[in-house]
Amino acid sequence: MKLIIQIPCFNEEKTLAVTVADLPTQLPGIDVIEYLVIDDGSRDRTRDVARQCGVHHIVGFRQNRGLARGFMLGLQAALERGADIIVNTDADNQYCGEDISKLVAPIVAGEADIVVGDRQTQSIEHFSGFKKFLQKHGSFWVGKFAGLDVPDATSGFRAISREAAMDLNVVSDFSYTLETLIQSGQKRLAVKCVPIRTNDKLRESRLFKSMFSFVRKSGSTMVRVYTTHEPLKVFFSLAVLPLLGSMILFGRFLLHYVRFGHAGLIQSLILGTVLFLVSAFLMTIGLLADMINANRRLLEQVLKFEKMHMYGLKPKDNAKAMKE
Repeated sequence: MKLIIQIPCFNEEKTLAVTVADLPTQLPGIDVIEYLVIDDGSRDRTRDVARQCGVHHIVGFRQNRGLARGFMLGLQAALERGADIIVNTDADNQYCGEDISKLVAPIVAGEADIVVGDRQTQSIEHFSGFKKFLQKHGSFWVGKFAGLDVPDATSGFRAISREAAMDLNVVSDFSYTLETLIQSGQKRLAVKCVPIRTNDKLRESRLFKSMFSFVRKSGSTMVRVYTTHEPLKVFFSLAVLPLLGSMILFGRFLLHYVRFGHAGLIQSLILGTVLFLVSAFLMTIGLLADMINANRRLLEQVLKFEKMHMYGLKPKDNAKAMKE
């Protein structure tokens, strides 16, 4: 069984060597371990440092394209190089390399498709109280959207099986962490969380400029991804309020007509009609979006079969992936 540990990098010449030195060279149930650096348009000596550290594979972009794009490029490169399990870690050595054994063990045992490292953020000293609050409640809502129990949804320390990697298609430009979890829940992938340790902070996060920016981008990502996968639920839920409003106004108009025997409260009739049309419009959008979603799922299945052919899955593996 082959494990490839991928490390997305953007100007990480100062921390990459520490990260690579902390990675394991052998693990139970793993025959081969290789390292893969994704250079996201670095302008420093990141590639040179990677070569000096003995990194097996280096891929990347000419210009910075964001963490989500780098993550997907890493999955593609790892699959092309025959990875059975892919572990993603950060280049700032945030996560303890020894705990990779905890991530891969459930996949080796056939108990999970994806394993997420739980940093137990409430115990991290350099996290502010506000950041801990956001982590806790943000993870709760991601779990609700995904239908999963994930205590640390933004953790980038995770292991992914070969089959699961072919199922994931990240379209966000911000981050892959939330989108992949929601997709995993919708695709009924087996997701497990394990407690992991973190190292001392070597630098500040570059993913967002402020907490407000993080909340805004994370929130929009969650809503967009969930709407993509569950458009009928989203648009029908939005249609409920104007529909109820229209029913109340229609009832008010009819009650006046029954009591006094002549038309009145025309404004209620007009406003009720407008609200009813808004509700019908939202339901129509939901139905159309649901049909588009069905086509998207068919295209994802075709894409997965193309990946199987491209990456040379054996017939036995192919049949297993089709059953899952």
